[in-house]
Amino acid sequence: MISTLLVANRGEIACRIFRTCRALGIATVAVYSDADADALHVREADTAVRLPGAAPADTYLRGDLVVRAALAAGADAVHPGYGFLSENAGFARAVQDAGLLWVGPPAKAIELMASKTRAKGLMAAAGVPLLAPVDPERATADDLPLLLKAAAGGGGRGMRIVRELAELPAELTAAAAEAAAAFGDGEVFAEPYVERGRHVEVQVMADGHGGVWALGTRDCSLQRRHQKVIEEAPAPGLDDALQDRLHDAAVAAAHAVGYQGAGTVEFLLAADGRPYFLEMNTRLQVEHPVTEEVFGLDLVALQLRIAEGEPLPTTAPPAPHGHAVEARLYAEDPARDWQPQTGALHTFHVPDEPGLRLDTGYTDGDTIGVHYDPMLAKVVARAPTRTEAVRLLARALERARIHGPVTNRELLVRSLRHPDFLAARLDTGFYDRHLDALAPAPAPADPGPRLAALAAALADAAARQQAPGPGPARFGAWRNISSQPRTKRYRAEPDGTEHEAAYRTTRTGPAPETGERVVATAPDRVTLETGDGLTRHYDIAVHGDKAYVDTATGSYTLTALPRFTDPTDRTEPGSLLAPMPGTVVRVADGLAEGAAVTAGQPLIWLEAMKMEHRILAPASGTLTALHAAPGLQVEVGTLLAVVQDVQEEPKR
Repeated sequence: MISTLLVANRGEIACRIFRTCRALGIATVAVYSDADADALHVREADTAVRLPGAAPADTYLRGDLVVRAALAAGADAVHPGYGFLSENAGFARAVQDAGLLWVGPPAKAIELMASKTRAKGLMAAAGVPLLAPVDPERATADDLPLLLKAAAGGGGRGMRIVRELAELPAELTAAAAEAAAAFGDGEVFAEPYVERGRHVEVQVMADGHGGVWALGTRDCSLQRRHQKVIEEAPAPGLDDALQDRLHDAAVAAAHAVGYQGAGTVEFLLAADGRPYFLEMNTRLQVEHPVTEEVFGLDLVALQLRIAEGEPLPTTAPPAPHGHAVEARLYAEDPARDWQPQTGALHTFHVPDEPGLRLDTGYTDGDTIGVHYDPMLAKVVARAPTRTEAVRLLARALERARIHGPVTNRELLVRSLRHPDFLAARLDTGFYDRHLDALAPAPAPADPGPRLAALAAALADAAARQQAPGPGPARFGAWRNISSQPRTKRYRAEPDGTEHEAAYRTTRTGPAPETGERVVATAPDRVTLETGDGLTRHYDIAVHGDKAYVDTATGSYTLTALPRFTDPTDRTEPGSLLAPMPGTVVRVADGLAEGAAVTAGQPLIWLEAMKMEHRILAPASGTLTALHAAPGLQVEVGTLLAVVQDVQEEPKR
């Protein structure tokens, strides 16, 4: 019987496992890097053990340090969560060799499924449908498009779509380099890329007594950079025959490797409905909450039960009820190539309503750093029907208060309300087709940002009136005579549009120049009546030079601008600046000052928050400066290189 459990992970999944442990009376142990010293999962654990360092390779990927931490803390079991060492057979063996209970599948099963190439051979022998592999060395134009994948890992790392044969050698090299950096194994394989395919998976639970449950289906087709964004259960639109085929294939896969514990068998559904095995994840999935909500189960509790040697409670799983949808809330900017964002998370609140669930590793005041995945939380909605669940989730995200770095919240809301999503027309190319419409610049006629700026300016004025100061007390909130308009300028984030708020002070209070009637003002709340007779409320929170304005239908982040611009605030044309904090992992072959480059050419690769980002040449020209080198740690705005446009006149 498990009495003390160490979770070899961090953030949201560690907090989620601790929640089950508390319900079962199991003591908890966290491990943490120096960057996570004040993290929520550390605060929630009964005991915490430091892993010196910040980078994953020095901390959460050091199996020897994690095992040592478990023994030092008196733990008798280890749960790997997902990511990091969760699918590392060597780590599983090290845990067991230390006399600790491993809450996961047998090391042999992990090993068999760890290599996607080996796993496909096993699945073929078990009768599971597969895509035919393609030898990259012999690929022809008839084989295109191809999908390159890392044999030893997932999460989109080492994955490339190749549509032109001439691009294949370079993409193979890039995929192998990324796979080696992420998983320590540069093996890459190729298979046909299925256009408009759906990503559908089956959750399995298997005990050590021959019992295997297939717990319905999940659709995870909405992805960016091959990483999931929105997931739901059950997968919509599958007939009974196809569901049975997927369940049977998943159970056969589990039996083929002697599986135990929680696992997921992933399939690609072609447009004609034919399923193909993708891989088996030998761990708990990020999206497991939607299955829990539909089946009324705690999958972590089942994992612990199976690890203790108990059988599944029944021979058949419980019947599913209703529908569940999960959205992954990331600190990233979809309009800027999904760039991860960092900084202080001043306020983080999602409505607590019936049918809603929040799994997170962050709370108010936490800091989003550069070392780990930028996912803030998973927001889950459950309801009797898909339509109701989707509506509930979209509204909860819309009403959430998130003050800090830019997030994908608006994209999620628009995705959930997109006609194709509502009609369950789902495939992995959803964002390739719809991103411009889902992350648009605000329309010039949209009054939302302008009214938010006005509300922020009025709240700022109210705060100044209430602020204590030297000298005699002030009387009255506003001047008793008309005056010249007072103005305040704001820049809306993340699109950068500027808005000016102007109002006059009168006997009856502030009067906006744009005609709105001010109903009430306070430093944290403003109520306006607009020309169409609608009354709108604005909640305002200020942190430094930023004002966060929340309304019933959207939220705005505004940066207060100085009255006069700084003439020294200039950047040399052609400058390539680091878009985020990170580490330079490589530069283009032969890149040096004086080299000729072409517009859009990848010049520098920056790694941040578990993802690689390419820095492209802004124009064709000559590289006049290069400050980047592999291993260089950079901050936001660091000058990496300068490209001088070939059309520029040489300086004399």
